[in-house]
Amino acid sequence: MPAEITMPQQSDTMTEGTVVKWLKKEGDKVKAGEIIAEIETDKATMEMEAFDSGTLAVILVKAGEKAAVGAAIAALATAKESVDDVKKKYAGGGGAGATQTAKPQAAASAGGASSTPVAQSSSRTATLEGANTAELKEPDDCTGHQASREAATAVPPLPGNGNGGNGENRLRVSPLARRIADDRGVDLHQVAGTGPGGRIVQKDVLSAAEKGTPKSAAPIPATSSLAPRVATGQTEKIQLTKMRTAIATALQRSKQNVPHFYETMDIDVEEISTLRERLNHRLEKEKIRLSLGDFVTQAVAAALKRHPILNATFDSAKNEITRYGDVNLGVAVALPDGLIVPVLKGVDQMGLKEIRQRSVDLVERARGQRLKGEEMKGATFTVSNLGAFGVREFMAIVNPPEVGILAVGGAEKRPVVRDGEIVARTIMTVTLSADHRVVDGAAAAEFLRTLKGLLEEPAMQLL
Repeated sequence: MPAEITMPQQSDTMTEGTVVKWLKKEGDKVKAGEIIAEIETDKATMEMEAFDSGTLAVILVKAGEKAAVGAAIAALATAKESVDDVKKKYAGGGGAGATQTAKPQAAASAGGASSTPVAQSSSRTATLEGANTAELKEPDDCTGHQASREAATAVPPLPGNGNGGNGENRLRVSPLARRIADDRGVDLHQVAGTGPGGRIVQKDVLSAAEKGTPKSAAPIPATSSLAPRVATGQTEKIQLTKMRTAIATALQRSKQNVPHFYETMDIDVEEISTLRERLNHRLEKEKIRLSLGDFVTQAVAAALKRHPILNATFDSAKNEITRYGDVNLGVAVALPDGLIVPVLKGVDQMGLKEIRQRSVDLVERARGQRLKGEEMKGATFTVSNLGAFGVREFMAIVNPPEVGILAVGGAEKRPVVRDGEIVARTIMTVTLSADHRVVDGAAAAEFLRTLKGLLEEPAMQLL
Protein backbone atom coordinates (compact mmCIF):
# COMPACT_ATOMS: atom_id res chain seq x y z
CA MET A 1 0.00 0.00 0.00
CA PRO A 2 1.13 3.58 -0.53
CA ALA A 3 2.66 5.41 2.41
CA GLU A 4 0.63 8.49 3.20
CA ILE A 5 2.46 11.59 4.44
CA THR A 6 0.35 13.71 6.79
CA MET A 7 0.72 17.15 8.35
CA PRO A 8 2.60 16.67 11.63
CA GLN A 9 1.53 18.21 14.92
CA GLN A 10 4.55 20.06 16.33
CA SER A 11 2.92 21.51 19.46
CA ASP A 12 -0.19 21.11 21.58
CA THR A 13 -1.59 24.37 20.18
CA MET A 14 -0.94 23.61 16.52
CA THR A 15 -4.06 22.87 14.46
CA GLU A 16 -2.70 23.45 10.96
CA GLY A 17 0.57 23.95 9.14
CA THR A 18 1.79 25.53 5.92
CA VAL A 19 3.97 23.75 3.39
CA VAL A 20 6.73 26.30 2.83
CA LYS A 21 8.67 24.26 0.29
CA TRP A 22 8.85 20.76 -1.14
CA LEU A 23 12.44 19.53 -1.44
CA LYS A 24 11.31 16.65 -3.64
CA LYS A 25 9.07 16.73 -6.68
CA GLU A 26 6.61 14.15 -7.93
CA GLY A 27 8.47 11.18 -9.38
CA ASP A 28 11.56 11.62 -7.19
CA LYS A 29 12.92 8.74 -5.17
CA VAL A 30 12.67 9.16 -1.39
CA LYS A 31 14.69 7.36 1.29
CA ALA A 32 13.52 6.88 4.87
CA GLY A 33 15.01 9.63 7.04
CA GLU A 34 15.48 12.00 4.11
CA ILE A 35 14.25 15.61 4.46
CA ILE A 36 11.44 16.08 1.96
CA ALA A 37 9.73 19.37 2.89
CA GLU A 38 9.79 22.49 5.03
CA ILE A 39 6.71 23.03 7.20
CA GLU A 40 5.77 26.27 8.93
CA THR A 41 4.03 25.52 12.23
CA ASP A 42 2.68 27.84 14.89
CA LYS A 43 6.14 27.74 16.49
CA ALA A 44 8.72 27.72 13.71
CA THR A 45 9.68 26.60 10.23
CA MET A 46 10.66 22.95 10.48
CA GLU A 47 12.20 20.33 8.23
CA MET A 48 10.08 17.21 7.71
CA GLU A 49 11.65 13.85 7.08
CA ALA A 50 10.13 10.75 5.51
CA PHE A 51 9.65 7.59 7.50
CA ASP A 52 9.32 5.31 4.46
CA SER A 53 11.24 4.75 1.25
CA GLY A 54 9.61 4.90 -2.15
CA THR A 55 8.71 7.31 -4.92
CA LEU A 56 6.92 10.58 -4.26
CA ALA A 57 3.83 9.77 -6.31
CA VAL A 58 1.56 12.70 -5.59
CA ILE A 59 1.77 16.03 -3.76
CA LEU A 60 -1.64 16.93 -2.36
CA VAL A 61 -0.73 20.22 -0.65
CA LYS A 62 1.37 22.57 -2.75
CA ALA A 63 3.99 25.01 -1.45
CA GLY A 64 2.26 27.96 0.20
CA GLU A 65 -0.89 25.99 1.00
CA LYS A 66 -2.18 25.04 4.45
CA ALA A 67 -3.43 21.74 5.79
CA ALA A 68 -4.95 20.61 9.06
CA VAL A 69 -2.90 18.48 11.42
CA GLY A 70 -3.23 14.85 10.38
CA ALA A 71 -4.42 15.67 6.86
CA ALA A 72 -2.71 13.96 3.94
CA ILE A 73 -0.25 16.24 2.16
CA ALA A 74 1.46 13.68 -0.10
CA ALA A 75 1.77 9.95 -0.76
CA LEU A 76 4.66 7.64 -1.58
CA ALA A 77 4.47 4.70 -3.94
CA THR A 78 6.19 1.73 -2.36
CA ALA A 79 7.54 -1.36 -4.08
CA LYS A 80 4.16 -3.02 -4.66
CA GLU A 81 2.32 -0.31 -6.58
CA SER A 82 3.12 2.09 -9.37
CA VAL A 83 3.16 5.86 -9.25
CA ASP A 84 0.21 5.95 -11.64
CA ASP A 85 -1.82 3.65 -9.39
CA VAL A 86 -1.24 5.93 -6.40
CA LYS A 87 -2.15 9.03 -8.41
CA LYS A 88 -5.42 7.42 -9.48
CA LYS A 89 -6.33 6.68 -5.86
CA TYR A 90 -5.90 10.35 -4.97
CA ALA A 91 -7.25 11.85 -8.19
CA GLY A 92 -10.03 14.40 -7.75
CA GLY A 93 -10.53 13.93 -4.03
CA GLY A 94 -7.33 15.32 -2.58
CA GLY A 95 -6.71 11.90 -1.08
CA ALA A 96 -9.96 11.77 0.90
CA GLY A 97 -11.12 8.56 -0.70
CA ALA A 98 -7.72 6.97 -0.59
CA THR A 99 -7.02 7.55 3.08
CA GLN A 100 -8.74 4.35 4.11
CA THR A 101 -6.51 2.20 1.94
CA ALA A 102 -3.31 4.14 2.26
CA LYS A 103 -0.83 3.27 4.98
CA PRO A 104 0.12 6.37 7.00
CA GLN A 105 3.73 6.75 8.08
CA ALA A 106 4.32 5.78 11.70
CA ALA A 107 2.82 8.47 13.93
CA ALA A 108 5.42 10.68 15.54
CA SER A 109 3.26 12.60 17.96
CA ALA A 110 0.03 12.45 19.91
CA GLY A 111 -1.58 14.59 17.25
CA GLY A 112 -1.19 11.91 14.61
CA ALA A 113 1.87 13.38 12.90
CA SER A 114 3.37 11.06 10.37
CA SER A 115 6.82 12.48 10.18
CA THR A 116 9.37 14.02 12.49
CA PRO A 117 9.97 17.70 11.86
CA VAL A 118 13.38 19.01 12.85
CA ALA A 119 13.73 22.75 13.33
CA GLN A 120 15.53 24.63 10.57
CA SER A 121 19.17 25.28 11.42
CA SER A 122 20.64 28.71 11.96
CA SER A 123 24.10 30.00 12.81
CA ARG A 124 22.79 32.28 15.56
CA THR A 125 23.55 31.18 19.12
CA ALA A 126 22.64 32.59 22.49
CA THR A 127 24.93 34.11 25.09
CA LEU A 128 24.05 32.30 28.28
CA GLU A 129 26.41 33.73 30.87
CA GLY A 130 25.93 36.67 33.14
CA ALA A 131 27.06 37.90 36.54
CA ASN A 132 24.79 37.90 39.59
CA THR A 133 21.47 37.70 37.75
CA ALA A 134 19.00 34.87 37.75
CA GLU A 135 19.70 33.26 34.39
CA LEU A 136 19.38 31.57 31.69
CA LYS A 137 20.36 34.63 29.69
CA GLU A 138 18.26 36.01 28.04
CA PRO A 139 15.13 34.03 28.97
CA ASP A 140 11.70 35.28 28.05
CA ASP A 141 8.52 35.34 30.04
CA CYS A 142 6.11 32.86 28.55
CA THR A 143 3.30 35.00 29.89
CA GLY A 144 3.82 38.00 27.68
CA HIS A 145 3.72 40.41 30.69
CA GLN A 146 6.88 42.14 29.49
CA ALA A 147 7.29 44.05 26.26
CA SER A 148 6.68 41.84 23.23
CA ARG A 149 9.82 40.36 21.67
CA GLU A 150 8.37 39.51 18.31
CA ALA A 151 9.95 40.47 15.03
CA ALA A 152 7.05 41.13 12.69
CA THR A 153 6.74 39.20 9.45
CA ALA A 154 6.26 42.52 7.69
CA VAL A 155 9.47 44.51 7.32
CA PRO A 156 8.82 48.25 7.81
CA PRO A 157 9.73 50.48 4.84
CA LEU A 158 13.03 52.30 4.82
CA PRO A 159 12.79 56.04 5.49
CA GLY A 160 12.14 58.05 2.34
CA ASN A 161 11.00 55.16 0.14
CA GLY A 162 7.58 56.64 -0.38
CA ASN A 163 5.56 54.00 1.46
CA GLY A 164 2.57 55.34 3.28
CA GLY A 165 1.40 54.43 6.73
CA ASN A 166 -1.18 51.90 5.56
CA GLY A 167 1.52 49.21 5.28
CA GLU A 168 0.37 47.97 1.85
CA ASN A 169 3.90 48.07 0.43
CA ARG A 170 5.72 46.45 3.34
CA LEU A 171 7.76 43.39 2.57
CA ARG A 172 6.40 39.98 3.54
CA VAL A 173 9.09 37.68 4.93
CA SER A 174 8.99 34.16 6.32
CA PRO A 175 10.57 33.73 9.79
CA LEU A 176 13.21 31.39 8.35
CA ALA A 177 14.13 33.89 5.61
CA ARG A 178 14.43 36.66 8.19
CA ARG A 179 16.82 34.62 10.35
CA ILE A 180 19.01 33.72 7.38
CA ALA A 181 19.05 37.37 6.28
CA ASP A 182 20.20 38.46 9.74
CA ASP A 183 22.86 35.77 9.87
CA ARG A 184 24.25 36.50 6.38
CA GLY A 185 23.87 40.27 6.36
CA VAL A 186 21.30 40.48 3.57
CA ASP A 187 19.16 43.61 3.18
CA LEU A 188 15.61 42.31 2.79
CA HIS A 189 14.52 45.53 1.12
CA GLN A 190 16.73 44.61 -1.82
CA VAL A 191 15.41 41.06 -2.18
CA ALA A 192 12.62 40.08 -4.57
CA GLY A 193 10.22 37.55 -3.07
CA THR A 194 9.19 34.49 -5.06
CA GLY A 195 6.90 32.95 -2.46
CA PRO A 196 3.09 33.16 -2.33
CA GLY A 197 1.95 36.77 -2.69
CA GLY A 198 5.52 37.95 -3.23
CA ARG A 199 6.67 36.67 0.15
CA ILE A 200 10.44 36.49 0.65
CA VAL A 201 11.38 32.88 1.38
CA GLN A 202 14.58 30.98 2.15
CA LYS A 203 15.80 30.52 -1.41
CA ASP A 204 15.41 34.25 -2.16
CA VAL A 205 17.70 35.20 0.72
CA LEU A 206 20.24 32.49 -0.10
CA SER A 207 20.33 33.68 -3.71
CA ALA A 208 20.81 37.30 -2.59
CA ALA A 209 23.58 36.24 -0.20
CA GLU A 210 25.45 34.52 -3.05
CA LYS A 211 25.22 37.71 -5.11
CA GLY A 212 26.56 39.76 -2.22
CA THR A 213 23.48 41.91 -1.60
CA PRO A 214 24.60 44.34 1.15
CA LYS A 215 22.69 44.97 4.33
CA SER A 216 21.95 48.61 5.10
CA ALA A 217 22.14 48.32 8.87
CA ALA A 218 23.15 45.95 11.63
CA PRO A 219 20.47 43.38 12.43
CA ILE A 220 18.32 43.73 15.52
CA PRO A 221 19.35 41.12 18.13
CA ALA A 222 17.14 38.04 18.17
CA THR A 223 15.82 38.73 21.64
CA SER A 224 15.40 42.49 21.31
CA SER A 225 11.92 44.02 21.44
CA LEU A 226 13.29 47.11 19.68
CA ALA A 227 12.19 47.67 16.08
CA PRO A 228 12.69 50.46 13.57
CA ARG A 229 10.69 53.49 14.63
CA VAL A 230 7.44 54.37 12.92
CA ALA A 231 7.82 57.72 11.20
CA THR A 232 6.13 60.71 12.84
CA GLY A 233 2.55 61.06 11.64
CA GLN A 234 2.42 57.51 10.24
CA THR A 235 1.06 54.24 11.56
CA GLU A 236 2.11 50.67 11.03
CA LYS A 237 -0.08 47.56 11.09
CA ILE A 238 1.55 44.24 11.79
CA GLN A 239 -0.13 40.93 11.09
CA LEU A 240 0.42 38.42 13.88
CA THR A 241 2.77 35.60 13.04
CA LYS A 242 1.62 32.04 13.57
CA MET A 243 3.76 31.83 16.69
CA ARG A 244 2.39 35.04 18.15
CA THR A 245 -1.16 33.94 17.31
CA ALA A 246 -0.59 30.63 19.08
CA ILE A 247 0.83 32.42 22.12
CA ALA A 248 -2.11 34.84 22.22
CA THR A 249 -4.67 32.06 21.93
CA ALA A 250 -3.07 29.81 24.55
CA LEU A 251 -2.51 32.54 27.13
CA GLN A 252 -5.94 34.07 26.69
CA ARG A 253 -7.48 30.64 27.20
CA SER A 254 -5.34 30.08 30.29
CA LYS A 255 -6.17 33.44 31.86
CA GLN A 256 -9.88 32.98 31.17
CA ASN A 257 -10.21 29.35 32.24
CA VAL A 258 -7.58 28.82 34.94
CA PRO A 259 -8.27 30.39 38.37
CA HIS A 260 -4.82 31.83 39.06
CA PHE A 261 -3.43 32.86 42.41
CA TYR A 262 0.02 34.22 43.17
CA GLU A 263 2.48 33.98 46.05
CA THR A 264 5.76 35.92 46.26
CA MET A 265 8.84 35.30 48.36
CA ASP A 266 12.26 36.93 48.75
CA ILE A 267 15.20 34.52 48.85
CA ASP A 268 18.69 35.32 50.15
CA VAL A 269 21.09 33.87 47.58
CA GLU A 270 24.29 35.35 49.01
CA GLU A 271 25.66 31.96 50.05
CA ILE A 272 24.79 30.24 46.81
CA SER A 273 26.32 33.11 44.81
CA THR A 274 29.57 32.64 46.72
CA LEU A 275 29.41 28.87 46.16
CA ARG A 276 28.81 29.48 42.46
CA GLU A 277 32.01 31.50 42.15
CA ARG A 278 34.04 28.82 43.95
CA LEU A 279 32.67 26.07 41.73
CA ASN A 280 33.24 28.09 38.58
CA HIS A 281 36.87 28.59 39.55
CA ARG A 282 37.26 24.81 39.76
CA LEU A 283 35.41 24.26 36.49
CA GLU A 284 37.54 26.67 34.46
CA LYS A 285 39.58 23.85 32.88
CA GLU A 286 36.35 22.20 31.71
CA LYS A 287 35.15 25.51 30.26
CA ILE A 288 31.93 25.23 32.22
CA ARG A 289 30.57 28.28 33.99
CA LEU A 290 27.53 27.74 36.17
CA SER A 291 24.82 30.38 36.30
CA LEU A 292 22.65 31.23 39.26
CA GLY A 293 19.79 29.95 37.15
CA ASP A 294 21.32 26.47 37.22
CA PHE A 295 21.10 26.45 41.02
CA VAL A 296 17.50 27.65 40.80
CA THR A 297 16.70 24.86 38.34
CA GLN A 298 18.21 22.23 40.61
CA ALA A 299 16.40 23.60 43.66
CA VAL A 300 13.05 23.82 41.84
CA ALA A 301 13.39 20.19 40.77
CA ALA A 302 14.17 19.11 44.34
CA ALA A 303 11.27 21.14 45.73
CA LEU A 304 8.86 19.66 43.19
CA LYS A 305 9.88 16.14 44.24
CA ARG A 306 8.92 17.05 47.81
CA HIS A 307 5.68 18.76 46.74
CA PRO A 308 4.34 16.60 43.87
CA ILE A 309 1.00 18.43 43.77
CA LEU A 310 2.81 21.15 41.80
CA ASN A 311 4.64 18.66 39.57
CA ALA A 312 1.35 17.80 37.95
CA THR A 313 -1.10 18.40 35.13
CA PHE A 314 -4.87 18.84 35.25
CA ASP A 315 -7.40 17.45 32.77
CA SER A 316 -10.49 19.62 33.22
CA ALA A 317 -12.58 17.43 30.92
CA LYS A 318 -11.98 14.39 33.12
CA ASN A 319 -11.61 16.28 36.42
CA GLU A 320 -8.37 14.36 36.79
CA ILE A 321 -5.00 15.36 38.27
CA THR A 322 -1.89 13.53 37.09
CA ARG A 323 1.19 13.71 39.33
CA TYR A 324 4.60 12.78 37.94
CA GLY A 325 7.56 10.96 39.44
CA ASP A 326 9.96 12.73 37.08
CA VAL A 327 10.47 16.48 36.81
CA ASN A 328 10.34 17.77 33.24
CA LEU A 329 11.05 21.47 33.49
CA GLY A 330 9.94 23.89 30.78
CA VAL A 331 12.29 26.87 30.29
CA ALA A 332 10.98 29.89 28.36
CA VAL A 333 13.33 31.13 25.61
CA ALA A 334 12.91 34.27 23.48
CA LEU A 335 12.75 33.99 19.69
CA PRO A 336 12.44 36.72 17.04
CA ASP A 337 8.76 35.89 16.47
CA GLY A 338 7.82 35.24 20.10
CA LEU A 339 9.06 32.54 22.42
CA ILE A 340 9.38 28.82 22.81
CA VAL A 341 9.52 26.55 25.86
CA PRO A 342 11.98 23.66 25.47
CA VAL A 343 11.83 21.01 28.16
CA LEU A 344 14.65 19.75 30.40
CA LYS A 345 13.41 16.21 30.87
CA GLY A 346 14.40 14.29 33.98
CA VAL A 347 16.07 17.37 35.43
CA ASP A 348 15.66 15.97 38.94
CA GLN A 349 18.25 13.32 38.03
CA MET A 350 20.86 15.86 36.86
CA GLY A 351 23.76 17.47 38.67
CA LEU A 352 24.67 21.12 38.21
CA LYS A 353 27.17 20.44 35.41
CA GLU A 354 24.66 18.44 33.40
CA ILE A 355 21.96 21.05 33.98
CA ARG A 356 24.31 23.73 32.63
CA GLN A 357 25.35 21.71 29.59
CA ARG A 358 21.86 20.59 28.69
CA SER A 359 20.45 24.06 29.24
CA VAL A 360 23.05 25.62 26.95
CA ASP A 361 22.34 23.02 24.29
CA LEU A 362 18.56 23.41 24.49
CA VAL A 363 18.62 27.19 24.46
CA GLU A 364 21.08 27.40 21.58
CA ARG A 365 19.03 24.98 19.50
CA ALA A 366 15.83 26.78 20.45
CA ARG A 367 17.34 30.07 19.24
CA GLY A 368 18.41 28.39 16.02
CA GLN A 369 15.08 26.53 15.79
CA ARG A 370 16.74 23.14 15.67
CA LEU A 371 14.65 21.52 18.38
CA LYS A 372 12.85 18.25 17.83
CA GLY A 373 9.15 17.99 18.52
CA GLU A 374 9.54 15.87 21.63
CA GLU A 375 11.86 18.48 23.16
CA MET A 376 8.99 20.96 23.31
CA LYS A 377 6.43 18.64 24.90
CA GLY A 378 5.85 16.94 28.22
CA ALA A 379 6.70 19.71 30.69
CA THR A 380 5.36 19.13 34.21
CA PHE A 381 6.27 22.62 35.49
CA THR A 382 7.72 25.79 33.96
CA VAL A 383 10.25 28.41 35.04
CA SER A 384 10.18 31.87 33.45
CA ASN A 385 13.27 33.92 34.23
CA LEU A 386 13.60 37.64 33.55
CA GLY A 387 16.50 38.31 35.88
CA ALA A 388 18.90 39.05 33.02
CA PHE A 389 16.72 42.03 32.06
CA GLY A 390 16.89 43.61 35.49
CA VAL A 391 13.28 42.71 36.32
CA ARG A 392 12.83 42.54 40.08
CA GLU A 393 9.60 40.55 40.16
CA PHE A 394 6.65 39.67 37.94
CA MET A 395 3.69 37.29 37.71
CA ALA A 396 3.55 34.63 35.02
CA ILE A 397 0.56 32.89 33.45
CA VAL A 398 0.16 29.15 34.00
CA ASN A 399 0.77 27.05 30.90
CA PRO A 400 -2.02 24.40 30.92
CA PRO A 401 -2.25 21.53 31.48
CA GLU A 402 0.53 22.31 33.98
CA VAL A 403 -0.68 23.66 37.32
CA GLY A 404 2.19 25.97 38.23
CA ILE A 405 4.85 28.31 36.88
CA LEU A 406 7.64 30.09 38.76
CA ALA A 407 8.56 33.66 37.78
CA VAL A 408 12.19 34.40 38.71
CA GLY A 409 13.42 37.97 39.06
CA GLY A 410 16.94 39.31 39.16
CA ALA A 411 19.31 38.71 42.05
CA GLU A 412 20.56 42.04 43.41
CA LYS A 413 22.15 43.58 46.46
CA ARG A 414 19.49 44.87 48.86
CA PRO A 415 19.61 46.21 52.41
CA VAL A 416 18.31 43.63 54.87
CA VAL A 417 18.35 43.21 58.63
CA ARG A 418 20.67 40.53 59.99
CA ASP A 419 21.29 40.20 63.76
CA GLY A 420 19.75 43.61 64.34
CA GLU A 421 21.98 45.34 61.76
CA ILE A 422 21.30 46.55 58.24
CA VAL A 423 23.60 44.75 55.81
CA ALA A 424 23.79 44.28 52.03
CA ARG A 425 22.79 40.82 50.84
CA THR A 426 22.08 39.30 47.43
CA ILE A 427 18.32 38.86 47.27
CA MET A 428 16.18 37.28 44.57
CA THR A 429 12.38 37.55 44.37
CA VAL A 430 10.31 34.68 42.99
CA THR A 431 6.57 34.50 42.38
CA LEU A 432 4.63 31.26 42.07
CA SER A 433 1.51 31.26 39.89
CA ALA A 434 -0.73 28.26 40.53
CA ASP A 435 -4.01 26.76 39.37
CA HIS A 436 -6.38 27.00 42.35
CA ARG A 437 -8.43 24.06 41.07
CA VAL A 438 -5.50 21.82 41.97
CA VAL A 439 -3.22 23.74 44.34
CA ASP A 440 -4.24 25.39 47.60
CA GLY A 441 -2.57 28.44 49.08
CA ALA A 442 -0.91 26.53 51.90
CA ALA A 443 0.52 23.93 49.50
CA ALA A 444 1.98 26.70 47.34
CA ALA A 445 3.48 28.40 50.40
CA GLU A 446 5.08 25.14 51.54
CA PHE A 447 6.66 24.69 48.11
CA LEU A 448 8.11 28.20 48.24
CA ARG A 449 9.37 27.67 51.76
CA THR A 450 11.16 24.50 50.66
CA LEU A 451 12.63 26.29 47.65
CA LYS A 452 13.81 29.14 49.86
CA GLY A 453 15.49 26.72 52.26
CA LEU A 454 17.28 24.88 49.45
CA LEU A 455 18.64 28.10 47.95
CA GLU A 456 19.55 29.84 51.20
CA GLU A 457 21.32 26.77 52.56
CA PRO A 458 22.74 24.83 49.57
CA ALA A 459 23.76 21.89 51.74
CA MET A 460 20.07 21.14 52.28
CA GLN A 461 19.99 19.64 48.79
CA LEU A 462 22.29 16.90 50.04
CA LEU A 463 19.68 15.67 52.52
